[in-house]
Amino acid sequence: MHPDTAIDTGIDAALENAAREALSAVLDPEVPPQELELDADMAGSYSLTSLNKVLFLTEVCEATDVDLANFTEHDLADMLTLRNVLESLTRHSNNKAV
Repeated sequence: MHPDTAIDTGIDAALENAAREALSAVLDPEVPPQELELDADMAGSYSLTSLNKVLFLTEVCEATDVDLANFTEHDLADMLTLRNVLESLTRHSNNKAV
């Protein structure tokens, strides 16, 4: 997804693009980033496994320069939707996403 094509969600476009790309990459079958629903349950709607959730969160934190150590086990468990992930990233972001 091109950085200028993020859906208008009120969330930083660079963060949203990075999260959509990272989630899309770990899904099997892969879902195009622009087709991911922000409020869909990632496990229920996209069959995101716990291992793939860890891979997704690790990648998106690296891509957005957010330290994964900022999040507690409870924080991670509460990240059920892409919107939840984006809201958590936003709290710890310095707007450095690529």
